[in-house]
Amino acid sequence: MRHIPVVLDGVIVGACALLAEMLAPGARSWWVAGHCSAEPAHAAALRALELSPLVDLGLRLGEGSGAVCAVPLLRGAIHCMTDMTTFDDVEVSGRLDAQDGIGPRFTTSEV
Repeated sequence: MRHIPVVLDGVIVGACALLAEMLAPGARSWWVAGHCSAEPAHAAALRALELSPLVDLGLRLGEGSGAVCAVPLLRGAIHCMTDMTTFDDVEVSGRLDAQDGIGPRFTTSEV
């Protein structure tokens, strides 16, 4: 079995995904709901699949427009998880605040 992530987009794809999950239980773990369309049936399908949409723009254009909006978010998330350094990687430790003489000189109540 291949484990290939799939971006779901729209009410028709949502209906197909419900059937696919019945035929291959667990397949939904590889799916991402790109968006929630304006059609009530799409929201119902996503609830049944226990998937949360990345965006809810009220689109009903079809043609994969919700997936087109979602893919840059997914790419950004992948970049954050795989390419960004951590504080440990760059040897950042401790906390800098106004008491150290570094940073802004105001308290949170002044913000």
